[in-house]
Formats: sequence, C-alpha cells, structure tokens
Amino acid sequence: MDFVQAQAPIYKTGVGLLIDVGDGGTLVGPHVKHFFDQNQAGEAALQFGAGLTLLQVMYQYHQPVDGAPGLQWYIGLGGALAFPDGGGDTSFGIVPAIGMDYKLDNIPLNLFLDWRPKFMIYDNDNEFIAARFGLGLRFTFGN
Repeated sequence: MDFVQAQAPIYKTGVGLLIDVGDGGTLVGPHVKHFFDQNQAGEAALQFGAGLTLLQVMYQYHQPVDGAPGLQWYIGLGGALAFPDGGGDTSFGIVPAIGMDYKLDNIPLNLFLDWRPKFMIYDNDNEFIAARFGLGLRFTFGN
C-alpha cells in the first residue's frame, strides 16, 4: 500500500528584486512570492522603467525537478496594470509565465528565471510582447 506524504514548500515567503527584460525595455522593482501550499503560490511585483510603472500579480503552480534538490519548475497566469509616466491611459495586461525557481541550500536565498510574455490591452489597440523574461533574487522566510 502506497502512502503519499505531504511536503512543505521549500520556502514559505520570498521578498526581493525582479528584473523584467526584453522587447519594450527593462523594468525593475520589488517583488514578493508566497506559497499557499506545497504547489501553489501567489506573486506580486511593482516595477519601474521603460516609461511606465507596472503593477503585476500572478498565480503559480510549482512542481519539484526530480534529482535536483531545491529546484522547481512552475507555470503561472496573472494580470498587470501599466501606468505611463507623465499621465496617459492605464493599460491592462494578461501575463502567463513558465520558469525555474531555485532555493539555495542552507542560505535564505532564492533565484528564479522565467519567460513571461505579455498581452497588453490599450484603449483602441492591443499588443502581444513575446520576448519578455523575468529574473531575480529573493530573501526567503519559513519553510
């Protein structure tokens, strides 16, 4: 008889810096990720650059990578609000993501890298930006 043992997430909460690079410029800002259980997490970021301020939230589903302690792959989906510097119309975006999340052993640090294309919806137009990537580092708390 097999028993499935519940595992705790590798870390509970991480706070750090997100750098979002690719077509359309570079955005940088504070970032937080919190695990609700071993596989589900929420992420929020406030980023600045490229002539705008971007508020982004995302749900992510995680799974460990077999044979690689501390390494997880994830897939996510979220939304973004873009506020142009100097005024102008606020735009809304849909942001999927797929990436890798690595928690260093015995050190409260986490590194991540993902592909996060954006589908932005403007007043009278929309735009798909495929070449967008997120990378960063977080200080981690709890486990």
